[in-house]
Amino acid sequence: MTATIIPNYQISWEKLPEDYKLPDEPVDNINQPFLAAALTQSLELAGKMPPNALTTTNYGICATLNGKTVVKAPDWAYIPNITVSREEVTRSYTPQLEGDIPVIVIEFLSDTDGSEYSSKPTYPPGKWFFYECVLKVPSYAIFEPNTGELEVYRLDQKTGRYSLQTPNENQHYLITEMNLDLGVWQGTRENRTGNWLRWWDESGQLLLWGSELVEKERQRVEQERQRAEQERQRAERLAAQLRAAGIEPED
Repeated sequence: MTATIIPNYQISWEKLPEDYKLPDEPVDNINQPFLAAALTQSLELAGKMPPNALTTTNYGICATLNGKTVVKAPDWAYIPNITVSREEVTRSYTPQLEGDIPVIVIEFLSDTDGSEYSSKPTYPPGKWFFYECVLKVPSYAIFEPNTGELEVYRLDQKTGRYSLQTPNENQHYLITEMNLDLGVWQGTRENRTGNWLRWWDESGQLLLWGSELVEKERQRVEQERQRAEQERQRAERLAAQLRAAGIEPED
């Protein structure tokens, strides 16, 4: 067990106690599971998920503050490397003890209580304080699916505080540790039409979902079929021209 000190707290990294009762709260927005699954699927299909990487969805991330367990469950998080088997990461995940700190956590706004912005430092600390001052997650994104508003905050290494980032000309945000851009895309997936969070690679190419890859392959096959049909028709026209000239085309 290792420990670090921040004002008012001694932070240590310990496994969740077996008798700790995790909050059993239902997801309060039907869209959240779809949004989270879409983020992970495109990473997997694009080969952007190393063998020991882990994405979490409403899954407890733990730290111990002054001997008291704190668990926050971001709507989505990306952990580049875990140092234990996946079977050991069952009820929760403890950074430093079981692997890396998440490089990004994402919260999908679904209510108006403002908990995603809570910088409450006293126990139990707010989400913002926990991500910023305890975990020190490099990027924190807050997404409002209904309006498509996306805020991305980056941890300033000098101040230790989050600062709001400005998007690039494509309205995307670079997540440095992943070498990917994060941005908002409008469209339909799994019968949901609306705003989605999507990934773009360093060349500006959108990382595709499974359904999009299937459609892309269907279009490729159809284009090949059309080219083959055009070639067949061209050969038939040429053969007809040769016959008209008294020449029998070879087989």
